[in-house]
Amino acid sequence: MASGVGYGDASQKIDYVFKVVLIGDSAVGKSQILARFARNEFSLDSKATIGVEFQTRTLVIQHKSVKAQIWDTAGQERYRAVTSAYYRGAVGALLVYDITKRQTFDHIPRWLEELRAHADKNIVIMLIGNKTDLEDQRAVPTEDAKEFAQKEGLFFLETSAMEATNVEDAFLTVLTEIFNIVNKKNLAAGDDQANGNPASLTGKKILVPGPAQVIPEKKACCSS
Repeated sequence: MASGVGYGDASQKIDYVFKVVLIGDSAVGKSQILARFARNEFSLDSKATIGVEFQTRTLVIQHKSVKAQIWDTAGQERYRAVTSAYYRGAVGALLVYDITKRQTFDHIPRWLEELRAHADKNIVIMLIGNKTDLEDQRAVPTEDAKEFAQKEGLFFLETSAMEATNVEDAFLTVLTEIFNIVNKKNLAAGDDQANGNPASLTGKKILVPGPAQVIPEKKACCSS
């Protein structure tokens, strides 16, 4: 687990809201990863996501209250029109494939290309190989994924939503990295102001300030 991270108190002031998106083919386990992180739940009979839904969880990172707003979208092609707006404002992404289905890994470059075309250039991305509980059916060697992640500059972890393996670590790694980027930008802006220069953050802002932006805990939209 990332150092300096803990559960947030629901009543405390929110210092940051970070939007993180889950992307990848249908049935790779995106919704189960979200359920495991947000509610510590897993369901064997989970239905395919229709359109978009999101859930939130508040954590403490280095003594600051961070609300993670995790968005989950349908991986099916017919919902791709929904996902173009889905990336807006995202500062983190989990790019998920199923270790037992080679095709889901082979589609990762396309998902990554789409993500980079629509998201902030500073977005923090982690490649996730899900369903390690099905190791005997593995079709994607860990080394293949590690090599791809290294080439593309991505974080990488293999997870099991069913067994709760590495799901927490995956989100906390991404959220902590986002937090560190925000802090560096804020420090740089503070130094500029101290030197008589106007505050300026390069690129788009990587955070949505809370708590005015606080949104209900679960929401579904865009059903077809």
